[in-house]
Amino acid sequence: MNESLSITAAARDAASTIALLVGRESYTFAQLADLVRARLAALGPEFKPGRPVPLVGRNTLERVIALYTLLEARVPVLLMHPKLTEAERAAETAATERAVGTLHPDAAVILYTSGTTGQARGAVLTRSALVASARASAANLGWHADDCWLLAMPIARVGGLSILTRCLAARRTVALAPSFDAAQLPQWIETWRTTLVSLVPTMLTLLFEQFPAWRPPDFLRAVLVGGAAASPRLLKKAAQRRVPVVVTYGCTETCSQVVATPYEQRFNPGPRGAGRPLPGAELRVVDGRIEVRGPMRMAGYLGTPPLAAEDWFDTSDIGMLDAEGCLHVRARRADLIVTGGENVYPAEVERVLEACRGIRAAAVFGVPDETWGQVVAAAFVADGTPPTDEELGAFLDHHLARHKRPRRIGLVTSLPMTPAGKLDRAALAALHSTLRLLASSA
Repeated sequence: MNESLSITAAARDAASTIALLVGRESYTFAQLADLVRARLAALGPEFKPGRPVPLVGRNTLERVIALYTLLEARVPVLLMHPKLTEAERAAETAATERAVGTLHPDAAVILYTSGTTGQARGAVLTRSALVASARASAANLGWHADDCWLLAMPIARVGGLSILTRCLAARRTVALAPSFDAAQLPQWIETWRTTLVSLVPTMLTLLFEQFPAWRPPDFLRAVLVGGAAASPRLLKKAAQRRVPVVVTYGCTETCSQVVATPYEQRFNPGPRGAGRPLPGAELRVVDGRIEVRGPMRMAGYLGTPPLAAEDWFDTSDIGMLDAEGCLHVRARRADLIVTGGENVYPAEVERVLEACRGIRAAAVFGVPDETWGQVVAAAFVADGTPPTDEELGAFLDHHLARHKRPRRIGLVTSLPMTPAGKLDRAALAALHSTLRLLASSA
């Protein structure tokens, strides 16, 4: 049995090694194992292999211990984003309960991700896939004896979760930040002497805006930048500041990164796009769409037939491979909006808007933004009297996580349609002039 994700096995392998830094406290693998054993003893009979346990993935010691405990007990975790509303959490929990009987026997974590239809689907990440992902990352980055990985993104996003699983598998240290804060980032790096950091492009942009003269300390050996496209301008700024950037590409369904720029090129990654496939990952581009397979790919979506080992997963992302085998990502999932590294699917937001009193039809699209990459915008057709900003804001507060809510809105008489009667998404950019700031989002 593979014990890479066992905290008990980690304590046996590296008892006195610091496993977790939280604020001013430090915890060795032996201490975490003791906390997990105490938690295991308290688990009730309802916690059993094959029946997922919901867990809101906040960056706290208590939630990390809960996650380690469920991994130790081989009980699958329904890991929910802390920004979700109660209604969104209830929907994920109910959908998972309906599909319990179909769960893959090696399931470790279920993370919901919305497809282009706006219907959330639970990606089933197995223990073996998480371990394969950790090995693929290590093949590029390697491990140093003093490595400490700063975790400043939610553990309920695959980018945050994978830091925990990589460091657990390698018996290395995680420095747990409560959430991302550009004003605190340099201090966290210095205080915890972090050697590895994972950021989305918006986070790196905010860091440079907050500290224009910041230069990384010598012990910071890599800053992984993924979750959205890193602009040439941002990479140029990083190179000027000698920030060691490793650009990555991946998704929830592949347990995070499957492509990365070479570690050896971290001071000049720009010409290589998102890099080359990591060991074990296979990648191809079919009719412009990126497809992947390999041992780090998910077992499938909850409630659907499992994928075979030889099956390709169509990411729906648009890209191309150059002559050197480097991947260049042209667009993420055609309709996808990536705002501050968070994924927003227009169809999901449109469905919520059209349930609001006073809105007959809605179209949601991304508007370019220098800091956030994109912000969510919505044009809608009124049904009688349109909602006020206060009414719309209150409605969205209940139904949508904050990062999914439109920041800019516009009232239009009609939405652009294709000859087939479908929403013409390609024409939505022309509605930019109708937009104004939603007062409740200021």
